[in-house]
Amino acid sequence: MSTQSRISFSYINKLALPALIAGIAEPLLSITDTAIVGNVTINATESLAAVGLAGSFLSALFWILAQTRSAISAIVAEYFGAGKINEIERLPAQIILINVGFSLFLVVITLLFVGAIFTLYNAEGLVFKYAVSYYQIRAIGLPFTIFTFSVFGVFRGLQNTYYPMVISISGMLLNIGLDYILVYGIEGYIPAYHIEGAAYASIISQIVMALMALNLLLKKTPFRLKLDTKFHPEINRLLILSFNLFIRAAALNIAIYFANAYATSYGTNYIAAQTIAFQIWLFFAFFIDGYASVGNIVSGRLKGAGDFINLHKMSADLSKYAIIIAVFLAGICFVFYKPIGEMFTDKPAVLRLFNSIFWMVLIMQPLNALAFVYDGLFKGLAEAASLRNTLLIATFLGFVPALLIGDFFGLKLFAIWIAFTVWMLLRFGILAMLFQQKYPKPVK
Repeated sequence: MSTQSRISFSYINKLALPALIAGIAEPLLSITDTAIVGNVTINATESLAAVGLAGSFLSALFWILAQTRSAISAIVAEYFGAGKINEIERLPAQIILINVGFSLFLVVITLLFVGAIFTLYNAEGLVFKYAVSYYQIRAIGLPFTIFTFSVFGVFRGLQNTYYPMVISISGMLLNIGLDYILVYGIEGYIPAYHIEGAAYASIISQIVMALMALNLLLKKTPFRLKLDTKFHPEINRLLILSFNLFIRAAALNIAIYFANAYATSYGTNYIAAQTIAFQIWLFFAFFIDGYASVGNIVSGRLKGAGDFINLHKMSADLSKYAIIIAVFLAGICFVFYKPIGEMFTDKPAVLRLFNSIFWMVLIMQPLNALAFVYDGLFKGLAEAASLRNTLLIATFLGFVPALLIGDFFGLKLFAIWIAFTVWMLLRFGILAMLFQQKYPKPVK
């Protein structure tokens, strides 16, 4: 067993801060799309609702496919910790090819059935029309994003969060600039493309990020995208890990689907308010994930080195830091409670609904922080089956029953956020218990 000193606060921050900045780039992009589209002069509420629905479905596809990032990170980190990184030289190219190929297949299938998909979300009228139009453009960028996130997994396994941060910031800034130009237009030069402009802005940014990721992978890592007809021996373990994480992500997105489908069934103002609340929830999640991702990045290395004492110390430290960040962010939002909603829309009916449930989004953040920390630890430890089972239990025995009961009593948006709270409570509670059972603290 290793007797290395405790993982220091400075080392945690060295990994966490770039990961945090890279992490919030994605929700900031979504928040920017939401805010810009929500303030257009034509059918703003319907546009906001459509972006929320289409963005939610895209996120579902993305997070199901992007789970291989955690699988790649876990295996690369394990070999890195054991000093055997040269033994997996062919692995990244093979899994990246599989990832991108599968994402292309899903893009084609979903585009063929795009109308049926948004009918399942209870979308109709302008909301349906806008959601279909937005998705048909945005979907093209999915394979580029999957490629970029696969490369991020390689860098994380190598204990490097700096390059993913550089790529994410570049993509975010480019997307924000293009959003303003393409959604609103420049009089006399560029027409206003409305909701489609936001979709075009995302595609351009995703392509640029993929090119940057490719360049840095070739220049800054020992890996090459050289294909080999013989699969690496670890490909089976990586695919099994990825498959379990796919199921986990599917269960996660079933909860999000139910939330959006029920909000849409309550009316356009309800799904618009839900879109704003959920985008802020995602921002918190990605922000806190900066520290939670250290568990993903470092736990695999500690496992490879057999250093379980520091694994426990790190889990306690990350939990503490994540809770502090969650409380700090929630406090800021309570101070600016009403102005936050007004950033996204000026529609009184939407703001009234949003303000009525925003406090629920905020008070659950410390609980979310703990759940995300243990998520990260289990991903880094390659405990994909435990993550899969936890999400299945939390979704089908927690979220769905809580939502159905709340809906029965007419709680509407309150039912959705009560269900999210139950969901996160189960995610944290089950993983914390399993961590103590599977990795009992060693006696010094």
